[in-house]
Amino acid sequence: MFVEYIGYFLVAIIALVIIVKLFAWPIAILIKLVINGVAGAVLLFLVNLVGSLFNFSIGINAITALIAGFFGVPGVIVLIVLKLFI
Repeated sequence: MFVEYIGYFLVAIIALVIIVKLFAWPIAILIKLVINGVAGAVLLFLVNLVGSLFNFSIGINAITALIAGFFGVPGVIVLIVLKLFI
């Protein structure tokens, strides 16, 4: 009888590990997106702050905020390049 409980316990532990792994992956992606978003917003603010000395600014609207937030630093670099050449 005691052996049956050990089997149930092992199955429950394996199921718990699988469930935690399944939910941990989306949380890791969400944390990465939040970090990229914060880095992009801070960098966009700094670009506008330093750019004001050179009459350069990037308008902060829904599109630029999404690009800077989703792609982070590379997104802000793309916005700068687009602003310079377009």
